[in-house]
Amino acid sequence: MNDTTDALPSATASAAIDRVARLFAAQQAAFNAAPAPSADERRGRLKALKRQVQRYQDLLADAMSRDFGYRSPAESKMLDLLGSMLEMNHAISHLRRWMKPSRRSTELLFLSNSVKVLYQPKGVVGVIVPWNFPIYLALGPLVAALAAGNRVMIKMPEVTPATNALLRTMLGEVFAEDMVAVVGEELADPNVFTSLPFNHIVFTGSPAVGKIVMRTAAQNLTPVTLELGGKSPALVTRNYSVADAAKRITHGKSTNCGQICVSPDYALVPREHVSQFVAGVRQTFARFYDNKTAGNADYTAVVNERQFERVQALLDDARAKGASVEACAPAPTGDGRQLPLHIVTGLKPDMRVVNEELFGPILPVVPYDTMDEAIAYINARPRPLALYCFSHDGAERDDLLRRTHSGGVAINDWGWQVVNHDAPFGGIGNSGMGTYHGEEGFRELSHAKTVFKRQRFFPIDLFYPPYGNFVQHLALKFFLGKADPSLAAPGASHAARAAVPAKP
Repeated sequence: MNDTTDALPSATASAAIDRVARLFAAQQAAFNAAPAPSADERRGRLKALKRQVQRYQDLLADAMSRDFGYRSPAESKMLDLLGSMLEMNHAISHLRRWMKPSRRSTELLFLSNSVKVLYQPKGVVGVIVPWNFPIYLALGPLVAALAAGNRVMIKMPEVTPATNALLRTMLGEVFAEDMVAVVGEELADPNVFTSLPFNHIVFTGSPAVGKIVMRTAAQNLTPVTLELGGKSPALVTRNYSVADAAKRITHGKSTNCGQICVSPDYALVPREHVSQFVAGVRQTFARFYDNKTAGNADYTAVVNERQFERVQALLDDARAKGASVEACAPAPTGDGRQLPLHIVTGLKPDMRVVNEELFGPILPVVPYDTMDEAIAYINARPRPLALYCFSHDGAERDDLLRRTHSGGVAINDWGWQVVNHDAPFGGIGNSGMGTYHGEEGFRELSHAKTVFKRQRFFPIDLFYPPYGNFVQHLALKFFLGKADPSLAAPGASHAARAAVPAKP
């Protein structure tokens, strides 16, 4: 009995590994057979994908809800599905322009010749998807990859089996697996996926796992786009309405139960306004969710028991070290995981909520006295994926933007920079590398190939050996100017003689 039980997972794992290897080989072969799909072919694939998302929208929202224990259908449609649709629409509209070769100027030295840049598909792209937005963060990179003319293998998270199965069915109806393939929870070891010699990998997840992905990909010199996270600050300034800032930050921390990589991680608030801000957050949360989360159709649950326990441990650590923790609604009972937003004040540097990305319904509030102090607090931490500035003072905003680094910024709101697809999305430093969305996504997953064409009668031979002719001497003198004789090094005389025109 034990032998049979032990053999089954091993056989399943082996079959999954074999399937991944076969899929990759099939996609490589298919790409090599058709390496340059036309604009019409690419747009046709994007339109087919768009039709499928429209057809499957209700089933997708239901599958994500089942995987989360409960997920608000409105949030699934507005964030995962509407965001995906906007990205597809943008790519379909602009793809032909993106694909056009880019004409470049030659150096003066090569005047009359031509230089252009061709944007060529890379090949087979691997996409690794996190659980918090399993559709948007699968389809976003897929759109960029298809627009760039690539073939795509998608590795879905193990904690979303219902979504994984439905996505595989949905995509399988319009794409052969040698074009788009989905791998899910059956692949127990994700390193099997990242160790394949992809032509590019797009990973969305935590900085810790991002380092592993990058290290594994380096074995094949595979380029990576890493969309990570970090502690994204929300800075409320003295010239902005505290009540309005509280409303918008509360929305950012409660949407998807705070399980968003660009969610405001903590709020920096003028010291004299902290009590007013906390009251505003509490009142806003009660208004949004009728002072209850359990059974609330608009409020999403923490995705699973493991994440629920992690969030509770963060709160317990803060309480144990002297923080004040205030829940904005009654806690769920029994097996419910619709955990309300918790406000944490009285912070100390050694608390986990101060040092770890929260990725849940926790809002630490950090008081500050001066803008310089607030900016120093932000800059003392790893560079975040997002920064939110609540200010009506243009000079103040410009100063903050100049003195801080983050993947992206929203002013007087949160998160909406991500779903404007004509602008790039990406991190910096600890929050990631590389960008996608819109034209930048197309460029990221294309190879920019420079093509120099020599005009037939251009006298390039004048720059061939033997060196020292008049044209070479003239070109060097024109572009390099006159050397400083006081800097001549021993042995330089030979080089100097070589640059002098030969005597007739």
